[in-house]
Amino acid sequence: MRILLTGANGYIGARLLPLLLEEGHHVIALLRHPKRFDISSLREKQVTTIFADLLDKGSLEKLPKQIDAAYYLVHSMSDSAKDFSELEEESAKNFIEALEKTEAKQIVYLSGLSSDASLSPHLSSRRKVEQILSHGSIPCTTLRSGVIIGSGSASFEIIRDLVEKLPLMIAPRWVRNRTQPIAVSDVLFYLKAVLNNPDTFRKAFEIGGPDVLTYREMLLRYASIRGLRRYVINVPVLTPKLSSYWLYFVTSTNFSLASSLVDSLRNETICSDFQIQKLIPHQCLKYEEAISRALEKIEQNAVVSSWRDAIVLSRLQPNFQEHIRIPATGCLSNKQRIEIHGNPQASIDALWAIGGETGWYYANWAWKIRGFVDKLCGGAGLNRGRTNTDKIETGDAIDFWRVLAADKTNGRLLLYAEMKLPGEAWLEFRICRDGPKTFLEQTATFRPKGVLGRLYWYSLLPIHNLIFHGMARAIVRGNS
Repeated sequence: MRILLTGANGYIGARLLPLLLEEGHHVIALLRHPKRFDISSLREKQVTTIFADLLDKGSLEKLPKQIDAAYYLVHSMSDSAKDFSELEEESAKNFIEALEKTEAKQIVYLSGLSSDASLSPHLSSRRKVEQILSHGSIPCTTLRSGVIIGSGSASFEIIRDLVEKLPLMIAPRWVRNRTQPIAVSDVLFYLKAVLNNPDTFRKAFEIGGPDVLTYREMLLRYASIRGLRRYVINVPVLTPKLSSYWLYFVTSTNFSLASSLVDSLRNETICSDFQIQKLIPHQCLKYEEAISRALEKIEQNAVVSSWRDAIVLSRLQPNFQEHIRIPATGCLSNKQRIEIHGNPQASIDALWAIGGETGWYYANWAWKIRGFVDKLCGGAGLNRGRTNTDKIETGDAIDFWRVLAADKTNGRLLLYAEMKLPGEAWLEFRICRDGPKTFLEQTATFRPKGVLGRLYWYSLLPIHNLIFHGMARAIVRGNS
């Protein structure tokens, strides 16, 4: 089959794509930018890439007519834009309009699960998209999923952050709400199983694992698996706003994602309809099994996709590639050029391990302070870390930086700052040759915004000189 896959580089899409290829399907991957998708490790003859934006009708004219089915895996948990619901509805309408010009016979949509009548804005938006897709001429199959547990999923990462960091958790009352978590592998199973299955056309199915748990129980069961003694105390006075700040400061989420999650957590997400088991019998993993698998993937450094790398949660959306061209005028910079006396590849490997648990090689205490200040100001902070310890791809998040370019072969890494700043900042590393010698060229560039931006740069100039010089020397000296 020829399958259109939207969100092909998203958390679910990146995992579903290779599974579809394994079954012999040809996948048409719909993406917003080529830099966020690498098919080198895939069966290239079975993948066609189309670069388009669902909010741009004209760009969707690129869709080929020869499409048998389509997956709609586009959804934003970010509420940075107040009109996100309207934008999602517009995307769905444009998608249907474009797809109805093809030969597609089925749409598969992954929606949100809720057993409450009053839905949060984000769950309500998902239901609205579901209605739009279902009212088209092409049969739509909807899978409503609750909390997804898997390496790199937002829910799992929040649970991990909370339990690993806090022996005692002062938790809001929503931790007593019930949910039916499901392993990401089971979500992928159902996404594949309903494909080209006429019995699932024009129907919505609720999917969940075998365990119905409160969020408090999820935290304590994770602690038990990790062999940690943890305590959770409910405090009813924590409002949704305070709960959002609580998640934001303790976990790796940004504030918009924390707000969205807290807003959705007020709804209980429990399956009330089990018709999917009659049509497609399947034994889902228990919660503990899903957690154990996710931890194994992390230990093996084999996390396929992560919420933190989503550009939709970035300050760069949607045209982040424009920032690759660092401005030549109106900027201030700090340049370091240090000769590499040993093997240049060792320095490249050091660059590709930078950030996250590795740190920044020099004055990590200063980086931690800057991350804490950034959190206080509403930025990403250092909690975000990085998805993999030895792999960097364009668009990835590394602490409070976003990767704009990652060329390991030629030794070039370009980062864009997503911290709160009175301006814009870039950090670039290059391995360069000058005759018989090899150098590390490290350039920090800052484009100030007004007088405040210049005051910020010059007030920190002595500290920047110390830290940037020390970091460059540590990258070279420690690997020469």
